[in-house]
Amino acid sequence: MHDDRSLVEARLKRVLDERIRPAVYPESVPLQVAVWNAPGEPVPVAEGLAASPGPIAVGDLWGAPWGTSWFTVTGTVPARWAGKTVEAVLDLGFDENMPGFQCEGLVYRPDGTPVKGLNPRNQWVRIGAPVAGGEEVRLHIEAASNPVILDYHPFLPTRLGDKETAGTDPQYTLTRMDLAVFDETVWQLVLDLEVLGELMHELPVDGARRWDILRAVGHALDAIDLQDVNGSAAAARSCLQAVLATPAAPSAHRISAIGHAHIDSAWLWPLRETVRKVARTTSNMTALLEDEPDFIYTMSQAQQFAWIKEHRPEVYAKVKKAVAEGRFVPAGGMWVESDTNMPGSEAMARQFVHGKRFFLDEFGIENDEAWLPDTFGFAAGLPQIIKAAGSKWLLTQKISWSQTNKFPHHTFQWEGIDGTRIFTHFPPVDTYNCSMKGSEIAHAAKNFKDKGVAQHSLAPTGWGDGGGGTTREMVAKAARMRSLEGSATVRWETPADFFTKAEAEYPNPPVWVGELYLELHRATLTSQARTKQGNRRSESLLREAELWAATAAVRTGLPYPYEQLDRIWKTVLLHQFHDILPGSSIAWVHREAEKTYAAVAGELNGIIDAAQRALAGDGSGTLVFNAAPHERHGISAGGAAMATGAGQAQLSPREGGGFVLDNGLLQVEIDARGLVVSAYDIGAERETVAPGQAANLLQIHPDFPNMWDAWDVDAFYRNTVTDLTEADEVTPVAGEASASVRVVRSFGDSKVTQLLTLAAGAKRLDIDTEVDWHETEKFLKASFPLDIHAERYASETQFGHFHRATHTNTSWESAKFEACNHRFVHIEEPGWGVALVNDSTYGHDVTRTVRAADSGTTTTLRVSLLRAPRFPDPETDQGVHRFRHALVPGAVIGDAVREGFRINLPERRVAGDTEVAPLVTVDNDAVVVSAVKLADDASGDVVVRLYESCGGRARARVTPGFEVTEAAATDLLERPLSEAPEPELADGVLKLSLRPFELVTLRLARARA
Repeated sequence: MHDDRSLVEARLKRVLDERIRPAVYPESVPLQVAVWNAPGEPVPVAEGLAASPGPIAVGDLWGAPWGTSWFTVTGTVPARWAGKTVEAVLDLGFDENMPGFQCEGLVYRPDGTPVKGLNPRNQWVRIGAPVAGGEEVRLHIEAASNPVILDYHPFLPTRLGDKETAGTDPQYTLTRMDLAVFDETVWQLVLDLEVLGELMHELPVDGARRWDILRAVGHALDAIDLQDVNGSAAAARSCLQAVLATPAAPSAHRISAIGHAHIDSAWLWPLRETVRKVARTTSNMTALLEDEPDFIYTMSQAQQFAWIKEHRPEVYAKVKKAVAEGRFVPAGGMWVESDTNMPGSEAMARQFVHGKRFFLDEFGIENDEAWLPDTFGFAAGLPQIIKAAGSKWLLTQKISWSQTNKFPHHTFQWEGIDGTRIFTHFPPVDTYNCSMKGSEIAHAAKNFKDKGVAQHSLAPTGWGDGGGGTTREMVAKAARMRSLEGSATVRWETPADFFTKAEAEYPNPPVWVGELYLELHRATLTSQARTKQGNRRSESLLREAELWAATAAVRTGLPYPYEQLDRIWKTVLLHQFHDILPGSSIAWVHREAEKTYAAVAGELNGIIDAAQRALAGDGSGTLVFNAAPHERHGISAGGAAMATGAGQAQLSPREGGGFVLDNGLLQVEIDARGLVVSAYDIGAERETVAPGQAANLLQIHPDFPNMWDAWDVDAFYRNTVTDLTEADEVTPVAGEASASVRVVRSFGDSKVTQLLTLAAGAKRLDIDTEVDWHETEKFLKASFPLDIHAERYASETQFGHFHRATHTNTSWESAKFEACNHRFVHIEEPGWGVALVNDSTYGHDVTRTVRAADSGTTTTLRVSLLRAPRFPDPETDQGVHRFRHALVPGAVIGDAVREGFRINLPERRVAGDTEVAPLVTVDNDAVVVSAVKLADDASGDVVVRLYESCGGRARARVTPGFEVTEAAATDLLERPLSEAPEPELADGVLKLSLRPFELVTLRLARARA
């Protein structure tokens, strides 16, 4: 037989595009359209419905950037359509290639009832099936003219990302507003041909199945009368039934499809628009659930459920009904799909606390899975947090984006820093926006790395990022692939159903130990410094607010601000979303975030101030409050005592220029360039700075990645570097108990001022940096070349620290050229090390070289300070920034932990003379208290969370500063752990024995008066 394969395939494409798809709507009549453009921000639904619209016609321009237009469409169903299915086809000017990234709409009935959302892949509204003819149609569309930020030529700087700079030019052309007859037979034929045509392309050319399908498709196309597609569609479908009915092989890969619409809580749109995106998508999905009995939909992010509950209660009522039926599945148990690299220990825990509690309170549902398809890598401390929240599974997708190394598993156990293992799935479909294309299904089956030992994978199915969700076409295609020869099988299943099956079939999966590092988007550790500082400072203030409010409640009876703290926590958690905290959102998002963080700081400082004033009394002295988990200056952790005097630090001229700082513990030499050329540990007789090198050296690189400007820094940035060695000013600064040198530098259009301070009694050099930053596409780092030979180093992560290699033996290690730390990075030779601590930076890199002169090893630690990408925010990080760092020579890991807390939790001085005993004390510095608070259920119980911080075994005596009637170990939601023994409580002391990095939550019931 002659090979006519390409001829039939080309014929299929043209006939589908030009004849069959257009015949889905064989008849149409125009609707009348009017529009009212809301001034300013979106208005309530009632106001939009009541407004008086003006004239507009198909073909007219509409929609200023970020505007809202209320369209009213009216018409009459023709009498001749009686008995037919009729739909309104409403095209606002959509580009079908951009679902979620441009204009969208929500359709309402005249009484304000939401019908469904409109987006580029979902432009229809069912009027009747069948209609009687003569029905009057009146619909209202709340249309959002969100501008296209990420266009066909991506990453071009644009001012459209902020309403203040976007202008008023209309963004869209009204394209179609019709009533139309919907021919379901033709629609079904389209899907038959799409499924078979897409499958055919994935099958081997020399296999019989491909040719069976080809011949059936050819016969179907022969059966089509191109002048009467609607009349011949049924005959064409009959030609395809045999090949569609041939079942899949028993060995076929099995895909659990789950309806999904990954909705970024902010990204290329502001938070307020996400509220509407969620309403539009959930309206569509609840409608689809009613139409499709096999379909199941899942949505994560408790915040998004809370938004529709608050702003669209009528939509939320439909969601709650579908959840109760088990078909709309809340997933993930987190407040938002947060970044997991940068949130601190408590914040990462509270993501699960607030998310799971919302789902429990609203739906009576507890999630066993964490659901983070799009997060930019996963910190090594996360498995323990997932388990401590009562969950046991994790789903992610983003690791498929790694540029250098392909992850070796799709289903595996992920082991965290404490040894906790979480059953993890990484869908081989390689997208969280699966659309049921044959190429996607085939890719999942071919790509699955666990063949031979496992057979199941998951496919999140629906348009996402900007929402939209699953379409009726996707559901119909999945039905055809339920059992179809040559294809993986597809069934709609819940995440829990999938994980239960996957775990059962794969009882001994491989283990991945340590972080799940994304080899991409590394610059998100630095972009938008103000957002990152706002997060870190909010986390620290929340710790203080809970600690002092709880102490004041127990000691003085001051009411504990439960509701206020709950609301603030949720605000901070929202801003840890994986496109807000990473700095990858539009200017509008970050402008609002800065204001929000300022308001949060004001509220939290108010809580702290009220509690401390209640505790301090009315005396004339000065109390120093210590919120850190370690004693300092003689003040207990979590307590307050009278201020005491400090010692002295000396400053003297340095030979050759510059100054010498000396406090008897550390001697620091700052040369005439304002660079640290020596940091000598006097007790250890050990130099910190590598020979011939200078520390605190600011370096600037060109920074123009190949794509994803705010997200990425590519390795070639290191090829060009400028050392900022010229100083405008190097001057001494007098201090009462410290010695300082002020250094001013100018470069480009920017200026940096640093204060280098050696305090009395402290073996550390404090570095305060102010940068007035006006560069573009540049990367600013501070370099610390250390005279240390180390093959690995430690950086803090949630509830512990994680080690990374300093060398690049493998491509996996080489790819980690920019990494995340929390409060410290620590580099050590046996017996002596150096820590660099910070108050608000996350990105860093560590490299090593061997010196020719003495064969010694220089290990260089560089912290990332600022970037200046131009997309999606063309003014990223412009303006003044302030950072605090401290170099700590001679530090063991415990010193790094202590100094990291110190720099983030400065002492507070309050008038008064009533010393404050801590609510709880711990006798082992390796066991760190991460939170002291009152229980969330308002019972008055005190909750204490602590963890082993040094990576070793630890015994500790925990002494409450109040009478305890009962003590229990709990999960993060403060529920007793059934499998954990009760803590030993004897003579008012709890004795604990902790494994390395083990996290423990204690609930202490107070004696009642």
